[in-house]
Order: sequence, then structure tokens, then C-alpha cells
Amino acid sequence: MAVITMKQLLDAGVHFGHQTRRWNPKMKRFIHGERNGIYILDLNQTLNRVEDAYVYVRDLVAGGGTILFVGTKRQAQDSIQSYAEKCGMPYVNQRWLGGMLTNFQTIQKRVDKMKEYRRMRDSGEFDAMPKKEALRLSRELEKLERNLGGIAQLEKAPNAVFVLDTKLEHTAVTEANKLGLPLVAVVDTNCDPDLVDYVIPGNDDAIRAGDLMCRVISDAVAEGHFIRAKKAEAAGVPQAEAAAASTERSADEQAAVDAAQAEARAAAAAEASARDARLAAAAAEADAEATASEAEAPAEEAAAAVEAHAAEEAAPAEEAPAVEAAAPAEEAAPAEEEAPAEEAPAASEAKDFGEGSAPANADGSMPEGFPIKGNADSMKFHQPDGRWYEATVAEVWFATPEAATAAGFTEAGK
Repeated sequence: MAVITMKQLLDAGVHFGHQTRRWNPKMKRFIHGERNGIYILDLNQTLNRVEDAYVYVRDLVAGGGTILFVGTKRQAQDSIQSYAEKCGMPYVNQRWLGGMLTNFQTIQKRVDKMKEYRRMRDSGEFDAMPKKEALRLSRELEKLERNLGGIAQLEKAPNAVFVLDTKLEHTAVTEANKLGLPLVAVVDTNCDPDLVDYVIPGNDDAIRAGDLMCRVISDAVAEGHFIRAKKAEAAGVPQAEAAAASTERSADEQAAVDAAQAEARAAAAAEASARDARLAAAAAEADAEATASEAEAPAEEAAAAVEAHAAEEAAPAEEAPAVEAAAPAEEAAPAEEEAPAEEAPAASEAKDFGEGSAPANADGSMPEGFPIKGNADSMKFHQPDGRWYEATVAEVWFATPEAATAAGFTEAGK
């Protein structure tokens, strides 16, 4: 039985890519075509890639591995958290802290600090403290839980990482690549597929598309847990012992991971030093160019003045009659001049974003039955009760939020 169907992909809008002016040429092999200025992804390839990712995640978990769910954009936060918790996997859905993978030991110390604060709160120690001190610790605990709550049970670096938006989560992608951790990711038309081991071509902005992909990976994890439990039962080994035996790294494996993390930290420091040197060199070069241009400006102005004076003297005196002679020809064809004005609506038709969308009226007002504003530059849509609705200039209008989402737009904050 197929992991996912073509109808599910279409209903979720997985086939909608970004605008044609915002794309990565490396994604060309996954693009089926273009419609109304938006790339359409090849869902046949998406189906096959989803199957490959599903099998990999299932086998990884069946062997005792863990996969980290990552998605910090607003429309992905709920799906990442709910499906990761459902299948018992760690997740990051608020903010990716630099070094979560490459400097895992330091991050683990902050997790331990969060657990200690939780113990103090649950045991009533906060109540015995001065009110100001208890409030400070409560706020610090809240911040730690927001950023690290999803990895509280993660005692070592994960075996793989699942990412919803590789462009937004570029830090997580870079750290995973440095440590050699396999990446499973939803890759849109503006992303680089070469950074990902298991590419799933699809829309990484729509809420329903992200929810569908999270569900598929969660189902793969659940099936992996089931296979693992059956193997342990057949071997007569308690499940808890089997889990500990398969997930615990040997001394050599742990040493290799620690060495990779140390190497990644050193490489990051070297890159930062090189970047600072490049910035300093670029600033010095810009200052030198500015000084040179200021010195050349007076000479260029003088040369321009001489050329303008020479052009005025060389202009023939017969130009005026030629202009007068051309006037009757211009008066003879008024209809031809008016033709472009009649073709103006074609520009608005070119901005159609599919069924459920409409261009603005000639005066810029809302077309009847299409109350939702859409901005093609930001690919955001604003509902009438939204905070920025009145201040937004609409380039396209939608009848329903679903039509806007299907066109690749995401809802702006209220």
C-alpha cells in the first residue's frame, strides 16, 4: 500500500512552488512546469521520494535510531510539535540555537539546568524563595522550556534530522552536514537539493503541505517502533533492554562523534575569522574606490559640460520644421495611440493566481466576492480582520483563505 496518494498531495497544495523569479536552478529536474508565474513541481517524483524517505526513517527507528524534527516557521510549529510528540521523537519548533548539534555537550548542560529548575518548581522550592528571585527563575525556566523543551529527553546527538524548510533552517542543515548526519527534508523550488540526503520536492510554506509531510515521517517512526518491538519480542529480550542496547554508542563511536563536533567547532571559528578578514578587505577597497571617485568627479563634470556645449552648436537649424511636419502625421492616427489603453486589462489577467483569485478593479478597489488581499512580492495574504489589512496594497484578491493557500500564499500575522 502506498504511503501517500497523488490526491492527498494535490489537496494539500504540495505541487505549488515559488514564483519563477525566486528559484534555485538546481531544482530544475524536479519542476514540471510553470503556471501564472509560479513553478509547479512534479508530483510523480515527490511520490517516489516520499516512499524512499519513509523507508529510510522506518528502518532507522527499527534499528534504535532517533530523528530530530526541525521547523521554526510559524505555519510549521504546531505540526512539528504535535507529530514529534505523537511518535516520541525530539523536535525544535521555536528557535534553532547555534551549536545544537556541533556543540551538543554545551546544549546538554542547558537542558540539565532546565530539568533542575523544573525539579525546584515541582518540589515547591520556588515558593520558599524571595518573590523577586522566584520570578526571575520562573522566567528563565519558561525561556529554556520554549527553546529546549523539545529536546529534553535527547541524551545524545540524533541519528538523522528532518527539516521542513532548508532555506530558513540553514544553520541546522549546515551543522548536520558537518557532522555527517543524514538529512530528510521538504525542498521547495528556491532551495538547494544538494545539501539534502533524502529530498522530498514540495511546498514548504503551506500549512496543509507541511502537516502532511510531518504525518508521513511520524507514521514511518511509528512503524519503526512497531517493527523493533516485534523483533525484541521474538528474541525474548525485554523492550527496554533492547532499546538501551541498540541506541547506546560504543566508546569508539562516541569518540568519533566528539572528534567530529570538535572539528566542526574549529571549522566554524576559522570560517568566522576568514569572513571578518574578507569584510575588512572589502571595506578598505570600498573606501579607496570612494576616494578615487571623488577625485575624478570634477574632471568628469567639466568634460560633460564641454560635450553639451559642442552638441548645442552642432545641432542643425532645420530640426524645428521637421517637428512641425511630423505633427499632422501624429494627428492622423489618434486611434493607434488609444490602442494600448484598451489592452491594459491584460496586465491584470497575467497576475491571475488560479481559481478563487481575481485582480483588483480598475480603480484599485476590491472585486465583489473576493475580500482577501494578497501581496505577490511577500507571498502573504491578509484577511479582513487582520492587523495590517487596511495598510496592505493588494496585487491580487482571493475569495477564501484556501484559495490563497493553494496559490502558494501564507497568511500574514493578525
